[in-house]
Amino acid sequence: MADAPGKKAAVAVRDLPDRGRALCHGFIESVTYVPATQVASFIALVTDHEAPAPVSRGLVFGAKAGHGAGAAGSLPANTLSANTLPAPRVNPGAQRQRPTGPKERLRVVWLGRRRIPGVDAGTELRLEGMVTMRDGLPTMFNPRYEILSRQEEQ
Repeated sequence: MADAPGKKAAVAVRDLPDRGRALCHGFIESVTYVPATQVASFIALVTDHEAPAPVSRGLVFGAKAGHGAGAAGSLPANTLSANTLPAPRVNPGAQRQRPTGPKERLRVVWLGRRRIPGVDAGTELRLEGMVTMRDGLPTMFNPRYEILSRQEEQ
C-alpha cells in the first residue's frame, strides 16, 4: 500500500528514535489489563512482523526437570548450585539508560482507558506519537493509532 504524497512512511519498531515524534508500524505481541484497584491504563507491546521470536533467557540446569538432584524443583530455596547465577546488581540510574543493541519492542500505553476495542494480540497497527525511553523500552503514551485490517482468507 502506498502512502499519500507528502505523508511520512511508517518505520519499523527497531528503527524508532530514542526520543521524538515517530510514525511506526507493527503487530501487538501482548496486552496488559490493569486491576480495577489501579489507575486506568491499557498497555500493549508492539513488535515488527519480521522480527525474530524472542529467545528464552531462563536459567539452564544440568539435568531435565524432575530427573535427579539437578532439577529446578529439587533445589532448596537458599541453595545456589554451580549451574545458576546470582541476581545481577541493579544500578538505580540504569532504568533510563539507552539499551544496548536493537530495539525489539515498543510499549504503548493508553492512559485513562481499561480496554480498546479491536486492539488485541495479533492485531496490526500503525501508531503515531512521541517516543520516550522508560525502563529500557521505547514507549509511546496515548498515540494516534490505526487498526490495519487484513482480508479474511476465503
